[in-house]
Formats: sequence, C-alpha cells, structure tokens
Amino acid sequence: MEGFLTPDQISARSSRALTAAVAAGRELGLDVGDARVIYDVFSVVVHLAPSPVVVRVPTVLPSYADADSQAARQRQELDVVGWLADHGHPVIPPSPLVPREPVTRDGFSMTFWQFVELDQSAEPDYVRNAGLVADLHAALRAYPGELPFLSAAEPRFVTEGLAALEGRPDLLDPADLDRARREWEVLEPVVGSPAGFEAVFPGVGLQPIHGDAPAANIVSGPAGVLYSDFELTTLGPVEWDLAAFGGECEAAYDAAAGRLGLRRLDQDVLRVVNAVGMSRAVACLALAPRLPLLVDALKPAVEQWRTMPFAGGLAG
Repeated sequence: MEGFLTPDQISARSSRALTAAVAAGRELGLDVGDARVIYDVFSVVVHLAPSPVVVRVPTVLPSYADADSQAARQRQELDVVGWLADHGHPVIPPSPLVPREPVTRDGFSMTFWQFVELDQSAEPDYVRNAGLVADLHAALRAYPGELPFLSAAEPRFVTEGLAALEGRPDLLDPADLDRARREWEVLEPVVGSPAGFEAVFPGVGLQPIHGDAPAANIVSGPAGVLYSDFELTTLGPVEWDLAAFGGECEAAYDAAAGRLGLRRLDQDVLRVVNAVGMSRAVACLALAPRLPLLVDALKPAVEQWRTMPFAGGLAG
C-alpha cells in the first residue's frame, strides 16, 4: 500500500532508538554491554543489560508530537509512578540508578525503568485484573499532583487522524470515515474539557486514573502483580479505565469498588467512553503507514465499532 514504511525502514528506526538508548545509558554511568531490544511496537523497549534497567523509547507518535512535548508527558508519568512506588503500591518503578527524568537523545525522548523478571507463562486474567483496577483507583485518589483532563482521549490525535484518512480507502472505507467524523463531532466536546463532560454527566466524579487499559497492563513479577505502563495517566472518570473490557470485568470492578467504598461504574459514562475509545482506534489507522501491523491489528476493533450505537447513544 502507498506510503508504507518497508521492513528495512522499520528496522532502521528500531536500530536508531536502540543506539540512542544505549548512548544515553552509557552517559548516565550504566553498564550497557549486553543491551538488547525486548519489545518494539509503538515504542522500542531496551533492556540495558547487564544493568537492571529498561528504557522505553517512543517511536510511533502523532505528527504534532516532538521530543519536548513527549518529555512533558513522560515527566507526568514518572511523577505518578514514582509517587505510587514511594508509597508502597505495586508498580514497575522508575529506575533508582538514574535521575527520575526523561532523557532526550538523537531526537528521541526516553524514560528509564527498573528491570523486573516477568512471568511470561501466565495467561492474563482480565476479570481478576479488573478488580485490581479498583485498588489502583483507590491508591490514585490520594495522588497530590495536577493532571490534565482526559488527555488519554487525545482529541487532537483523533481529529487529525480522521483528517489524514481522507482519500485513503485502503485504510478506511469512505462510509466508515463519514460515520467516524459525524460521531466525533458529538463525542469530542464531551471529552475535550471538564465543562463539556460535566454538561453531559453532571455529578460524575473525576480522579487520577491510569488512562491506558490497566487491566491489560497488570503483569506478574517475582513478588506478585505489578501495575505498569502509565504513559496516558490522566484525570478522568474511572469508567475510562474499564472501557472495552465487557460486562464480566465491569462486575468484577464494581464488586471490588464496593468493598473499597468507591463508586460503582456508571453505565451511561461507560457507553460514551467505549465510543471514544473506538474513535481513537479508528483514528489509529492513520499511523498504519508508519506501523503497518495496525492494518490487521485494528480490523476486529473496526468491525466491532460498526455494530455499536452511534456516539455511545448520545445522538442518533
């Protein structure tokens, strides 16, 4: 398809990220002699072996994102996760071997995390994990820092992504694009500001949340489960963290929330955040030229989206 990066170009991008991570680690005094890539999709994740340090280097970003804006978001993530770690909550913490700051090198902005041996054999138990999300929400309620409202919804990304899909029927059928645009006109004001959200959902409380499907980002470490990947941490309704997980997970969350004295999920809010999540998924197709695996990876989401109520039922 037109304009797609070749495998060689993607490999070269990964190599540049690896080189930048190794150089940054070496400058920070780490032993990086056996560094290797352990994950490569939206970010290149590098274990700076033999040092117990993992570097996450975002490589597939919106067109408007630069190293400075990325570093600002990463500082927010490091602050939230560092606070959780400092207060004894089970997270993969920032590396204690380097300053708790993002590092910019060769056009990349990267963060440094403690290396943890994970149990890769365990099948993810999303229902159990959904209950654990309530524990995370209880912990985050005490976080003292300021967070932007629903930055995880990435309204600018969705708007520009849908615009970029104009004239790309190889990525999204024109009829689907028309629906996506009309739907986003309804949804964007709701997630674009606290006032817009309050106008539709008066009295629904906001709090610090994970922002990026935490039930899918709970991992098994040597001492038990750990919360990970807070790149999209934000202020928002707790429903955002349960979007797309379905009724069984919602019930598990509600049961745990009840035990912890937290509010249960609002089904009207859930329908809308599910719709917003689908808008983001559709807009992600605009990144496919830089990450071709998205074409197939997003097909099930697009097919599901076609069956869902328009704009989560906010408009007909």
